Amino acid sequence: MDAKNITQVEVYLKGLQDRICLALEAEEVDVRFTEDLWQRPEGGGGRTRVLAEGRVFEQAGVNFSAVQGFSLPPSATARRPELANRQFQAMGVSLVIHPLNPYVPTSHANVRLLVAEKPGEPAIWWFGGGFDLTPYYPFKEDVVAWHQTAKAACDPFGADVYADYKKCCDEYFFLPHRNETRGVGGLFFDDLNDWGFDRCFAFMQSVGESYLKAYLPIVQKRKETPYGERERLFQLYRRGRYVEFNLVYDRGTLFGLQSGGRTESILMSLPPIVQWRYHWQPEPGSVEAELYDHYLKPQNWLGL
Repeated sequence: MDAKNITQVEVYLKGLQDRICLALEAEEVDVRFTEDLWQRPEGGGGRTRVLAEGRVFEQAGVNFSAVQGFSLPPSATARRPELANRQFQAMGVSLVIHPLNPYVPTSHANVRLLVAEKPGEPAIWWFGGGFDLTPYYPFKEDVVAWHQTAKAACDPFGADVYADYKKCCDEYFFLPHRNETRGVGGLFFDDLNDWGFDRCFAFMQSVGESYLKAYLPIVQKRKETPYGERERLFQLYRRGRYVEFNLVYDRGTLFGLQSGGRTESILMSLPPIVQWRYHWQPEPGSVEAELYDHYLKPQNWLGL
């Protein structure tokens, strides 16, 4: 892996973080992102940016990190034992947006590059990332538009790319103990190096640039929708599912914690306020039940 290629990716990722933060700030009136610059003792560091207590976004975290280490953590080598005992570089942008209005979905995105090296052997590198949507009171037209944008990001790279990575997203963002998806999906890809560096990097950029195209129109359409205590309480209850997934299943969270990453930056993905209710069930036929009955299961949103 050429150092020039790694620098090229890092420059892109920092620019992507800047563009996303500026776009999200433009939806707010009087709050802005705060930034923490941090260093990792084993090598590298990052820029953590958090916007809190906004009129639109209750909390939004957009992180850039570029770290190095002497060996990959178990979360990375469990599926790929050939990576054990290799030094690594990992860089990426990761974000989670928790809106205030329950009619605006939570969203998540990340794009990343990992390089694993061992003296005397070729470097192993791969790209990963994607984005997914977690609505509380979903609108089908929003979900369809989200997936149309995801498909448009994939189409230049092959006829089956969207279908493959949409399926990966449905399978990854799934809570087995609840038997439900985290939301309505999107794209998820990992271990991408089959196309060569330039094409894989171009695909990662296509996904990164498509996130705002997919999410901002939904925010702008729904952020002024009136809501009351019922909707707010349901949003807080459903946020608990987000916590469950991130702490139990999310490989990015595990990678960060196992590799000695900055804990505050890793856990900024968690919602600021959550409500836990014992054995709560939505009333049959209610708008809350519609989420469970029609949205929290993989389906063909584009009718392909």
